[in-house]
Amino acid sequence: MKEKHIIEILENSPLASLTESELLTVRSHAESCRACGRAYEAAQLSTLLIKERAAETIEPSSFFQTRVLAAWREQQAGNNVPVFSRLWKSAGALVSTMALTTAALAALSFLAPTSQETAALNPYSAEAVVFNPDQGDDQMTDEQVLSALYTDEGEAR
Repeated sequence: MKEKHIIEILENSPLASLTESELLTVRSHAESCRACGRAYEAAQLSTLLIKERAAETIEPSSFFQTRVLAAWREQQAGNNVPVFSRLWKSAGALVSTMALTTAALAALSFLAPTSQETAALNPYSAEAVVFNPDQGDDQMTDEQVLSALYTDEGEAR
């Protein structure tokens, strides 16, 4: 054990948690090695200080409870805000954005061109076919289209 120093043992575990055989090893090595002796004394001192500090009881000042309760009451009074204002504070931006989006969509719905106006702009659109069935005299009727499609090649037209 003389080749190996006990500082690792003292650093890895508290002095109070060492077994009796480890304590004997530490004490015997501390007597022969000056650096390990100082480490052992420091470990003993720190253990003693920790025990003394843990045994010490600290009494709060006479006005401590009064100050704590006053601060707690003040904090509770500050939290006594109406529910609606707390709700608006947390969700106000979302509600405002949704209201603006709804207003913009409503305005676009009323100001956008109607389907009949769209049909007038593009005569070949689906709206033009639905809303303006009589677009002109040059168009073929359904009967003419069917007869043109299903006539035999050999028949005269």
